[in-house]
Amino acid sequence: MAKKPMTKSQIVGYFAKKFEVSKKAAAAMIDELAALAVAETKKSGAFVLPGVGKLVKVNRKARMGRNPATGEAIKIPAKTVVKMRVAKACKEAIVGKR
Repeated sequence: MAKKPMTKSQIVGYFAKKFEVSKKAAAAMIDELAALAVAETKKSGAFVLPGVGKLVKVNRKARMGRNPATGEAIKIPAKTVVKMRVAKACKEAIVGKR
């Protein structure tokens, strides 16, 4: 079974220890980074986290789909979604080169 991902409190504890700041200060920095990412993506349509990836706002077109229960065709309306594009260096560090 896969190991569980780190919780926010574990990440805060890691940063507090690594940069020798209080947990409260580390939590404030993480919260501010998240708020900045949301605000910039909303305003400009993209936010780059160097070395990790890019948050991108994408407009999806309306399309036809199927109701899986009945099989009837349904119209799926257009909507805006947010996608995370993983940086090439990050992807290669995790899964290796092809």
